[in-house]
Amino acid sequence: MVAGLVCDALLGRPRSFDRDARDCMARLRPSLQVLGAASIPAGGRYVITPNHYYRPCFASQWSSFAISSCISAGVYWVMTAELTFPGHWIAPLGMPLSRFALGRVARSYGFTAMPPMPPRPRDIARRAAAVRSVLRYASSAIGPVIGLAPEGGDQPGGHLSMPPSGAGRFCLLLAAAGLKFLPVGVFEEDGRLTLHFGELYRLRVEDECSPHEKDRLAALAVMSHIAALLPPQLRGEFSGASVSSRTRSE
Repeated sequence: MVAGLVCDALLGRPRSFDRDARDCMARLRPSLQVLGAASIPAGGRYVITPNHYYRPCFASQWSSFAISSCISAGVYWVMTAELTFPGHWIAPLGMPLSRFALGRVARSYGFTAMPPMPPRPRDIARRAAAVRSVLRYASSAIGPVIGLAPEGGDQPGGHLSMPPSGAGRFCLLLAAAGLKFLPVGVFEEDGRLTLHFGELYRLRVEDECSPHEKDRLAALAVMSHIAALLPPQLRGEFSGASVSSRTRSE
């Protein structure tokens, strides 16, 4: 599969992420464990929000493969456009190479590549263009299912953390486009990759809040729904979080 992906990405040929996801999951040992599968909607028009599960030797694409293998409608993923390698000597070379490779992978799968988190001033125009691309897809596709990990990157110990500024605002734009939200907890249990799907909900924040407060409350609401689906040791700063009364999730 990797050889085929490299070839298709370099040649600019389209490729099915859903097919690759199913092929990978068919070979996964032990097999994928899915909790709350009854919560997965039969149709579309929703956003899948998993935690960005991380541990050494666990590549983040396995979370996307696992989720896509469970969604019959097909998932349009918002993926990173660049790996930043914080504090690592390889960063000066690895960042531009990853930007080249991930850009071609995104085009091959038909996904949107978003500049990395936390936001950098030089990425403002590229990030705005990526947001517009996702919103165009949300408004033009029939029954869109969009996947994004709000944290936007690996977190120490795999613990849930508050997303960078702007993530909540992005979620509110998707909610304004008429999309509901489907939270997913991704973790490992007894050596098995596990997905825990939650209930579909609408994301709303009270209109009188300031833009900054709307961003914060929306992110808090999204992450609190994810936290409820994770083992206690992975909930991080959301261990005791509850959805604010100024945020409505129905």
